[in-house]
Amino acid sequence: MIDLSRNIRATLADGTVVPHEKRYFGVPLRPRSGPLEGYLVTAYRGGRDPEVQELLARRHDAYVDCLQLAGMRVPETHLRLIDEAGMQRPVIVQKAVPDDMMLVPLIRKAGPKAAIGLLDRVATDVAEFWRRVAQRPERVGLHAQIERFAMDETGPLFLDTFPPLIAYSRNEMGQLIQRFADNGLLRGLGKVLPGRLRDMQDRWYTPAGSIQTLIEGALRQRPNDAEEILEWADKFAATRLEGPWRNAVQAQLARHARAAKLGVGRWNGIAGRDRPHA
Repeated sequence: MIDLSRNIRATLADGTVVPHEKRYFGVPLRPRSGPLEGYLVTAYRGGRDPEVQELLARRHDAYVDCLQLAGMRVPETHLRLIDEAGMQRPVIVQKAVPDDMMLVPLIRKAGPKAAIGLLDRVATDVAEFWRRVAQRPERVGLHAQIERFAMDETGPLFLDTFPPLIAYSRNEMGQLIQRFADNGLLRGLGKVLPGRLRDMQDRWYTPAGSIQTLIEGALRQRPNDAEEILEWADKFAATRLEGPWRNAVQAQLARHARAAKLGVGRWNGIAGRDRPHA
């Protein structure tokens, strides 16, 4: 994209651009005019740590490549480091997806059978991602948060590329979360209990964790269809997942089923919302 950095600076300086939504990481802006109209521009916390940010930029590019090679469709996405008064600031520009193509409103509006069909298509892509990255030497993850998927006429789109879940150790990713989180509570938690930030990422880095996160997201969106969703999820795990993945997912489904019988809506809590996403 020609002159992308210049266009980013103009967008960030434009006081008429309204934030698109509130997130733990970054402030997404949706320009209504100009060269970046039709894109989301998300600016992250800046700082005087060029070595951290330059590595982040390289790994972001590597992660987008990894996602695409593993079959995940990602909209056009670029990361640039923008200089601001002696500091650097990472900014991601991503082709915007219309709100009515986001997975959450699609699942909410659909009938039970159609909603489960949407989930099945996304879960199929998630499982295939893990099969394709199984032999990669780096530590690779995928946080399948339902809010970060969309659906077009071709199939699922995955929108979440920050932080890039590739090549960072467990400790390094905990530090990265603390460094770039806009949420002061999250940064404070990292200072007092750094192990908590390390722990919260564990499910991002397992196939079963990704599938469980997707299922829990669906249960949050359609709690009245919990029985049908859990039935689909059990069948999906039994027929479409390999042994260790299948066992882990089915164990979690059994816990959900027990909670449902007790009238405890586990999926209405924070389950599945454990990633402060891009």
